[in-house]
Amino acid sequence: MKILVTGSSGYLGEALASTLRAAGHETLGLDLLPGPCTDVVGSIADGPLLDRCLRGVRAVMHTATLHKPHVGTHSHAAFVDTNVTGTLRLLEAATAAGVGAFVYTSTTSVFGDALAPPAGTPAAWIEETVAAVPKNIYGVTKSAAEDLCQLFHRNHGLAVMVLRTSRFFPEPDDSAERRSALDDANLKVVELLYRRVDIQDVVDAHTAALLRAPQVGFDKLIVSATSPFNRDDLALLRGQASRALRLRVPGFESVFRARGWAMLEDIDRVYVNQRARSVLEWEPKYDFGRALHDLARDHDPRSPLARSIRFRGYHAGRFADGLYPVDTRDGGAPPSDNARGETPPAPAPPG
Repeated sequence: MKILVTGSSGYLGEALASTLRAAGHETLGLDLLPGPCTDVVGSIADGPLLDRCLRGVRAVMHTATLHKPHVGTHSHAAFVDTNVTGTLRLLEAATAAGVGAFVYTSTTSVFGDALAPPAGTPAAWIEETVAAVPKNIYGVTKSAAEDLCQLFHRNHGLAVMVLRTSRFFPEPDDSAERRSALDDANLKVVELLYRRVDIQDVVDAHTAALLRAPQVGFDKLIVSATSPFNRDDLALLRGQASRALRLRVPGFESVFRARGWAMLEDIDRVYVNQRARSVLEWEPKYDFGRALHDLARDHDPRSPLARSIRFRGYHAGRFADGLYPVDTRDGGAPPSDNARGETPPAPAPPG
């Protein structure tokens, strides 16, 4: 099968393209930046280029995007150009080319304010039925692109699977407070309890979605590690997360103690992957329990794929607060001189 992978120079795009090629698929990588899995350097907003790239293509994996870390360095218009207009152009070209399956990489960030319940209330149980309340331009444009995907399924019969992925990038946390409180590896393992997923499980979900799309037609699914928590734990998670975890994974403390690690005591949400596992027939492997098992044997809890794919960052340079500036306003900022990103903003459409 010939598959187009957009954003093929990015962390997920490269992981997908390399995995698909290893499985024997003919894969064409498209990105604004060159990379080991990128065959065509160009924009997803370039209609004629997309038409050429889609000749003979049977499926599309659309990962190209401006990310949350670009909110502080790129304008609203840049986000719309890439995440909305670029996705629209790709959907149009895929429909015209008769593509059989389209997999769109979205994000749990579309849930926005629904992820942060007020202090003193239980943690949020995040399933697909929770209404999206985007809180910045990244979430707004990803949500709009999801709606475009659904529109093209409804009006043109394009089989589309939207995967709302939780955290899988390896960069340090965007909260300076959390970076100072917990070791980076410690924090990432804890996040597997409620808001993180290994890149191998993300790739597996995408390939499963590719196969299931023609039968399903359209769906939006949460892709995250399987949490040991259930609804009965939500109240305890706000301030007494260790107590809740003792009930579900009683052996965690000895493993943490041996490494000098700590547990987050306030967890505000839990991503639920049950529907994705059912619809996609997908079984994520890298959860908190497996991480504990590996750590107890002094093994790296990340998948071999996570260790092998190089993370290139989002910008050409560093900022005072880390790999990227954290923009606290409702929107974004004008592009800075060193804003580059793995997938920079696509050019504005002509006219």
